[in-house]
Amino acid sequence: MRPRRPSVLAKQVLGLYTALIVYASWYPFSGWRSLGLSPLAYLADPLPQYLTVFDVVTNVLGYMPFGALAMLAVYPRWRGAAAVALAFGLGVGLSGTMEAVQTYLPTRVASNLDLAANALGALLGAALIAPATGALLDRGLLRRMRLLWFRRDSAALVCLAALWPFATMFPSPRLFGLGDWPRALWLHADSTMQDPLLAWFPAAWHVQTWPSHLLAALPDDAWEALIATLMLFAAGALASLPMRSRAPRVRLLLVLVALTVFVKIGATFLQSVAGLVFDWATPGALAGLAGGTLVMLLALRLPRRWRAALAAAALVIALLLVNLLPVNPYFDVTLADWRQGRYLHFNGLAHWLAWIWPYAALGWLAFSAERAWLRRRASAVAPPG
Repeated sequence: MRPRRPSVLAKQVLGLYTALIVYASWYPFSGWRSLGLSPLAYLADPLPQYLTVFDVVTNVLGYMPFGALAMLAVYPRWRGAAAVALAFGLGVGLSGTMEAVQTYLPTRVASNLDLAANALGALLGAALIAPATGALLDRGLLRRMRLLWFRRDSAALVCLAALWPFATMFPSPRLFGLGDWPRALWLHADSTMQDPLLAWFPAAWHVQTWPSHLLAALPDDAWEALIATLMLFAAGALASLPMRSRAPRVRLLLVLVALTVFVKIGATFLQSVAGLVFDWATPGALAGLAGGTLVMLLALRLPRRWRAALAAAALVIALLLVNLLPVNPYFDVTLADWRQGRYLHFNGLAHWLAWIWPYAALGWLAFSAERAWLRRRASAVAPPG
């Protein structure tokens, strides 16, 4: 049986992932120049003298989701081997364009090896997802489970929840201390900008002493446990909103927590120069991880609207703490150990995701609350009968 229409969600996620590839390939988008070379000259270059397995594997893995998403996006018009060939061609075209434009970026090097690895990744991703495409979108157990477990029209929320583990990759002063761009912006501002803003507050409030007084109220491990608990609970509560009551919500949330820990460990292993895989696992972080998991599971007993309200409150409180508490001075050691170099684009993408995720979640919750309020208001003023 053919589906009534192609998957809109697959097309949207493919577009988003393509944008992420463009960002990762051309970051930091500065210093454009021409060396008089053809943008396709890299195709005839000899293979690099020095290469690592990590480089090749990273490029292959980076394009595997693209190939899989391309397969899902073109279904049912394209199927089987033809769809795999199309996804492979799209991967080659995208990667070839990214490498060609890198000819004009001083911080990047166009590489035919990267093109080959990316093309292989797109082919593998398409080939692996091809047997399951119909089961996911058209028929079979996977589609029935998706419709049975999740509410309709919840694609945006599911995608937002799925991004949570990856938003935790970049190191933060405290575990899950996301959304600290206001503090970063404040610290980069000079006194001519800070003083006028502080002048808006009454002098009796002693705004400038708030961070030090707040830090002295509890040990640093306690603050880290509280922030991690609030953020993890908010992510879990948000992820539970699109789930139906018949779904195995406890198991799905435990999978989300396990995936978060796995991504954190994997990112630390790949990016840490010294290989400090569990450097983030302080006593406060572990307590917050356990506390957030427990609270999110207990909150499943609450109605959906209460979970949404508590998730919003947890996000607001956590963001206030993240931006007001002073940074632990030992955090500079962690950042110094974090691998930069040619993976600057990866770090930039991870950092932006960590900055944006909490505010995107708050934006969705606010939009959802407004929509529910408008529905109730419309039903209240509707004439009877």
